[in-house]
Amino acid sequence: MINTALESGCSTMCLGIPGQVIELLDGYGGQLALVDVSGAPRKINIGMLQLDQQDLAPGDWVLIHMGFALELIDEAEAQEALAGLELMGRPQQ
Repeated sequence: MINTALESGCSTMCLGIPGQVIELLDGYGGQLALVDVSGAPRKINIGMLQLDQQDLAPGDWVLIHMGFALELIDEAEAQEALAGLELMGRPQQ
């Protein structure tokens, strides 16, 4: 029998990229924000955050997967994620 990661007690994760909110965009049903992703501004869907729009402000950090903000994170979590992504991109020596 094959157990899933959750059944065996392991946690799972997706590859998320942290981004810092620049501004909440007018229109779009309050579902889009302009987010700085490693220096590049990107339109990100924030509808999955399950937050009131007032709870998200410029300067906040979000974890992004496939163009959707999945989680509100703090700056320390963002820096940790960025460090991990940088480490994954380094060539083996």
